[in-house]
Amino acid sequence: MMKSAGIEENLLAILDSASDSKHTPDANDDRLAFLEAVRSACIVNENPPTSKMCEAVFQILRVGKSLELITESFRLLNELDKGWSPFLFNLESASRERGAGCRSISGPLDSLGFLQLMQELGEVANEGNLQALEIKSLRNMLVFQYLINALEGDFLPRNRVYEETMNWTHLRESLLSLLLIMDLDMSRKKADMQGSTTRADGVRTPLMEIILDEITYDTDMLSPFLKVFNEPKWKLEIILQYFSKYTTRLSTRTRRSNGPTEDATTFSGVLNCFPNVTSTRSITKKISADVVQVLLAHAFQAHLSLSCQQDADGIAASKDEGRSSSLEEICENIISAFSNLRRTDAKMEILPIGKEALFTAATILSTETGAQV
Repeated sequence: MMKSAGIEENLLAILDSASDSKHTPDANDDRLAFLEAVRSACIVNENPPTSKMCEAVFQILRVGKSLELITESFRLLNELDKGWSPFLFNLESASRERGAGCRSISGPLDSLGFLQLMQELGEVANEGNLQALEIKSLRNMLVFQYLINALEGDFLPRNRVYEETMNWTHLRESLLSLLLIMDLDMSRKKADMQGSTTRADGVRTPLMEIILDEITYDTDMLSPFLKVFNEPKWKLEIILQYFSKYTTRLSTRTRRSNGPTEDATTFSGVLNCFPNVTSTRSITKKISADVVQVLLAHAFQAHLSLSCQQDADGIAASKDEGRSSSLEEICENIISAFSNLRRTDAKMEILPIGKEALFTAATILSTETGAQV
């Protein structure tokens, strides 16, 4: 760790007046001074950086609007990664010490961060200001390049050691594994159901269950979480598992359903849990009507996003991912579900996000009907 616990505090104090939204000449001078101070403390004096210092440098790269800030922060991040790789083998103690310092450089390497970056890379071409276009494009490209460098720097040495020792632990703890942890959890769950795992695989609480526990017992977190969680596949899966806690024993066959019965592990199955007032009321006794509205609306958004992705990629709908029913049927069922919710309580108000879902569903149905005429 740093030789002096006060070094980090002193360095971060330089940024006190330079918030992310502040881009005045003085604020930019403070950022440059911070970068130089970190370089002096860590590169010149060979002290490993702390997690907060690394995060601050990355944030400067992420929001910087001047060429000097962008290039200097990018160069410093790569120098810090080169000097203190998150994965060191020579000395176990040194690995723990230095890893603790620089592992958090990869803190921004979450899947949501990647998605946002990709969206910005796609949107930058629409920027009208040529100078702003050049700066924003360069910034996003350097952020992307750094993230690739960080992933390679973490994964490649781990993979080499794995090939030499066949020790899976090194790969299991890689950044790529952490980024794909939810996919790994789902694969592990399927392997468990097939009886392919053993005690040697160990026991770990899946990330999905941790998230579900948090938003189930603190419903105030639910709406904000779903608003910022922009990965439709996992958003839909989280919502389906949320419903499955309360609807797994409910019959999901309705008079309108001619196909096989679907359970609450698919979106159409969840919608079929609201066939009438009686079934809907039994659910709202366990989940508040407002929470049901939020869950249904966000699940509908996620379903539409996944459908659009499938259409763009030319991929057929997958029942396992809850998209076996036609879009028209989904829209009819979402409207029916909200209608039955309203009938359980005449005083219940439809939330804005619920109104948005209903408007979207009605518009799609209107378009489909018009196309058939």
